[in-house]
Amino acid sequence: MASESKSFVSAHEGQPFSAERQGSAASDLIDLVQIGLVFGLILIAVWTPQGRFNGAVSLAAAFFTVVLTFTSHRSNRELGLAQPFSGAVIIIAFGALFVLVIAAMGAFTRILGPPQPLPWTRAWQYAIWALLQQFILQSFIFVRLESVFGSKRAVLAASLLFAAAHLPSPLLTVLSLLGALFFCEMFRRYRNILPVGLVHAALGLTIASSLPDRLLHHMRVGLGYLMYHG
Repeated sequence: MASESKSFVSAHEGQPFSAERQGSAASDLIDLVQIGLVFGLILIAVWTPQGRFNGAVSLAAAFFTVVLTFTSHRSNRELGLAQPFSGAVIIIAFGALFVLVIAAMGAFTRILGPPQPLPWTRAWQYAIWALLQQFILQSFIFVRLESVFGSKRAVLAASLLFAAAHLPSPLLTVLSLLGALFFCEMFRRYRNILPVGLVHAALGLTIASSLPDRLLHHMRVGLGYLMYHG
């Protein structure tokens, strides 16, 4: 267990975070296997055609994420579910700044083509999906990587996994890495999933409605990106 960084809980309560798991090779291995299971299922879902098999894999990823999260004996506070206002103003303020930056980028990239149409039904569906993505990234993946590597290293490791899930889209992979570094650091500092998810939704919708769709392929990743025909 890395010792250079303590978690949010230890910084605010003056005692080691998840002390019963620190230094346990068995528990670290279990955490890594669980991450590998869920992330592997996500990659299979991303890289297989839409259909029954793809749907079953997606449901399996969601099932294992929920079951393993709520049977891990981690507290709601550790999972980011207990403090809905912690750091919310700072996270949302930074998010608003990033939205403005992306919108400004869109004004200069219109020469490459228009953004995709974004009807309201797709917008609210994406907003829900953004919240779910942050739950998987933070409350499932990050907290386990934090237990194994320490919180600062976990920020980078979780961000790299998040970016890898957006391959082979060059633009989304880069933006996802930058976004995940911000999301994970804010979660590390404030342990609050809600504003992180809301900012994710706002940034994703701004990217989709501002940047050229010829580069984004309707925000698709994996096999969907390669098979997209605009």
